[in-house]
Amino acid sequence: MNPALSHSCSAFAGHRLLSAGSLADVALAVRSLLAQDATQSVLVFDDADGRVIDLDLRGSEQEILARLAVQVENEAARRRAMSTPPEVARGKGRPKLGVVGREVTLLPRHWEWLAEQPGGASIALRKLIDEARKSGGETGSRRATQEAAYRFMHALAGDLPGYEEATRLLFAGDLGGFENHLQPWPADVREYAIRLAKGQ
Repeated sequence: MNPALSHSCSAFAGHRLLSAGSLADVALAVRSLLAQDATQSVLVFDDADGRVIDLDLRGSEQEILARLAVQVENEAARRRAMSTPPEVARGKGRPKLGVVGREVTLLPRHWEWLAEQPGGASIALRKLIDEARKSGGETGSRRATQEAAYRFMHALAGDLPGYEEATRLLFAGDLGGFENHLQPWPADVREYAIRLAKGQ
């Protein structure tokens, strides 16, 4: 199997979990269900970020899997391009060490503070950035799981009772309250939303 198609996802037919596993397996399970009943409403979610995955299920199994592989690779390339900073003409800095000189615009009081720091402005800025990255890692991870759960809930559970309060509890970081509030929801929807919110 193409590694691109082993990506984990879950398909829901209405509020029922239809299939979970590799993208290839889930796509074929959705195709099978729709072949039996084309009126079914099915959504497929990426288990990593809660995004809806659009499937083109026309043609044979081989044609479907070939299109999916291209789709996944194109999406991966698009995400890489968005996360890669634009190339900057090499100038000052230490290119062999990966140091690149770029423009930084600060107020005079910021420059004064940086000038007072041991090692100068560059070292002080690197230390500040490293500290922010370390302390922000957990916050960023929590935010990513909240957004994944929110995407799923928005797509599939927006009409369920208590949706707004569940969303508020999710973004407040109250996982216990969030879990309790989802108890009346259909079991598959509740369990998947909680799984995404916990980053599992």
